[in-house]
Amino acid sequence: QLQLVESGGGLVQPGGSLRLSCVVSGFTSDYTAIGWFRQAPGKEREGVSCISSSDTRINYADSVKGRFTISRDDAKNTVYLQMNSLKPEDTGVYYCASRRTSYNFCNPNVAWYDSWGQGTQVTVSS
Repeated sequence: QLQLVESGGGLVQPGGSLRLSCVVSGFTSDYTAIGWFRQAPGKEREGVSCISSSDTRINYADSVKGRFTISRDDAKNTVYLQMNSLKPEDTGVYYCASRRTSYNFCNPNVAWYDSWGQGTQVTVSS
């Protein structure tokens, strides 16, 4: 099972930006899809974005399209989530997750992933 550690969360004003990082140990770039999820208080965890092992398949939730960008640096075993034009409704704990797969594919569903980080808090407030 892979180990994942998120960082980069914090408090930001509406309209601001943050970049989250997810460092993956035991990372095998050819076979690992990564997803970003978030969970607001009292709500279910939801998919934000995911990226396939070869970068060619990327998925975004409708609520973040045009504002968030996912990318990966396999040399650093790190996946990033650049978040721009943040809104109060983006507030929550952000998690990254991984799934080993030989397919060039990623899935925005929570149940598809088998390793999770501990999460990093993002708060968007004035």
